[in-house]
Amino acid sequence: MSNLMDTYKRLPVAFVRGEGAYLEDTTGRRYLDALSGIAVCGLGHAHPAVARALAEQSATLLHTSNLYEVPLQASLAEKLCARSGMDRVFFGNSGAEANEAAIKIARLYGHNRGIDVPTTVVMEGSFHGRTMGTLTATGNRKVQAGFEPLLKGFVRAPFGDAGAVAQIAQNNPDVTAVLVEPILGEGGIIIPKDDYLAELRRICDEHDWLLMLDEVQTGNGRVGSLFAYQQSGVMPDVVTTAKGLGNGMPIGACLARGKAAQVLKPGNHGSTFGGNLLACAAAHAVLDTLEADGLMERAIELGERIRTGLAKALAGNNAITDIRGRGLMLAIELASPCGELVQKGLEQGVLINVTRDNVVRLLPPLTLTNAEADELVTRVASTINDA
Repeated sequence: MSNLMDTYKRLPVAFVRGEGAYLEDTTGRRYLDALSGIAVCGLGHAHPAVARALAEQSATLLHTSNLYEVPLQASLAEKLCARSGMDRVFFGNSGAEANEAAIKIARLYGHNRGIDVPTTVVMEGSFHGRTMGTLTATGNRKVQAGFEPLLKGFVRAPFGDAGAVAQIAQNNPDVTAVLVEPILGEGGIIIPKDDYLAELRRICDEHDWLLMLDEVQTGNGRVGSLFAYQQSGVMPDVVTTAKGLGNGMPIGACLARGKAAQVLKPGNHGSTFGGNLLACAAAHAVLDTLEADGLMERAIELGERIRTGLAKALAGNNAITDIRGRGLMLAIELASPCGELVQKGLEQGVLINVTRDNVVRLLPPLTLTNAEADELVTRVASTINDA
């Protein structure tokens, strides 16, 4: 019996090494990783640029505390802001921490305006993390059950329905912000209409709210640009990211611009390990590699290739109701629950995930070759067709 707390329903496999799009288990068997550690290892496993950055930094200095200047952290913030159009960054260790920082910005912003119970509009079907703040913001009763009482200061709207948010604006004077994923990740890779973010931006501007985007999963090149909002023509006030930013090193970032960037002051927020040297070294390597190797543009090409291949390979399978995605954030929706496909995929030598009970989620590395993309299609299609 394991001494680990019983928080994960683990699959019966353990990996000991990885290279690019492949992982190797304790028996020497190789698997094509179509999940990337849930959108984390966007550059694949053991990427040489990340490995080199970590080795060099770990041999020099690991930690000095945020009580002092951290030049590598400052240069990473400068790089992120230059590529995102944002003004300032707070670094944490995860997506949940980045979203927690965003929620605190929204609340302090509201209190500074004289609002006693600053309220954030969040969306049904969303996932923002498992801290008490982000758990409350999440639109999934399954992950909230048993952790009541949840926090005050949130109101929910259907995802993709800007009209519902406008209605909330008419009825709730305490709202100060909207927190939304540009594409629902855990919620099933749900892509809203093209004008959704623009409509939310208009509503926020009309009511002096903050538009806050959770790009923990969509960010870092996965959908074909550094952030998904850069394809919409809309600028948020706050954007959060994590996952792929460190390619496996824990790092989260809350970016803000304009009035939102001025809210937090010394003493309002902090993190012992946030923006530590090792995580920042990895993130520098990731950002540089994404740009130098053209991986964001490549994500669009690969996504189209995989979707086209899946549509052909799964044609005639009446269990399939939709194949969708943007870049390398892909989904195959089935007519009924299909959780058993995760184990069947393992048997086929491909790592996949099922979310929302009936959606096969694919989040492969941005570094796939065409041959590996075609292999992914073959293995995933076989997993589904043979079920």
